Amino acid sequence: MARTRIVLLYKPYGFLSQFTPEGDRQGLSRFGLPAGVYAAGRLDFDSEGLLLLTDDGALARRLTDPRLGHPRSYWVQVEKIPDAAALEKLERGVELSDGRTRPCRAALLSAPPDLPPRAPPVRERASIPTAWLDMTLREGRNRQVRRMTAAVGHPTLRLARHAIGKLTLQGLAPGRWRWVERGEL
Repeated sequence: MARTRIVLLYKPYGFLSQFTPEGDRQGLSRFGLPAGVYAAGRLDFDSEGLLLLTDDGALARRLTDPRLGHPRSYWVQVEKIPDAAALEKLERGVELSDGRTRPCRAALLSAPPDLPPRAPPVRERASIPTAWLDMTLREGRNRQVRRMTAAVGHPTLRLARHAIGKLTLQGLAPGRWRWVERGEL
C-alpha cells in the first residue's frame, strides 16, 4: 500500500491554489511541489498562508468537509478598529448571501502579526486606521472571511491563513513547503 503524501505550503499572495495558471495568474507549479499532490481546500488569489496538499482524495474530503468542522485560523487586516459589538457579531455568525455563517472565534490583536511584507503592499489610507484580527472558522465558504468582515463594516485589506488545525506557518517562508506526517494532522 502506498504511503499518503501530505505537503504544507505557504502560498504567497498573488498565486492561484491550483497548479495550472489562468491568464496572467500564476499557479503552484513554480514551487517545486511533488507530483501527484493537490490542494485540500483553497486560498483566494489575493490571500496568502497555509495550504495543505495531498495525494489522498479521501483525506482531502475529510479535511474540507464543513460538517466535520476542522479549524482554520486567519490573521485579517481590516479597515477601521472593530468594537466589541462587531467582534461579537463575527463570533455569533453573520448573515451572508448564501446563509448565516457558523459561530467562530474573532479577537482583536494588540500588534500586527509577524508576516513578511506583501508585494505589492496593502493600500492604506492615512485617514482610515487599520486593525488586525485573529479569526478561527470551522467552515470554508467562498471568500467567507472577507465577506464576514465586510458584513460588519470592516473590509479586509490583507488575509493570511496561519493555522490549519495544529499545523502553523512556523518555520515556513512564502513559496516554501514541507512534508507533513499524518500524526501532525
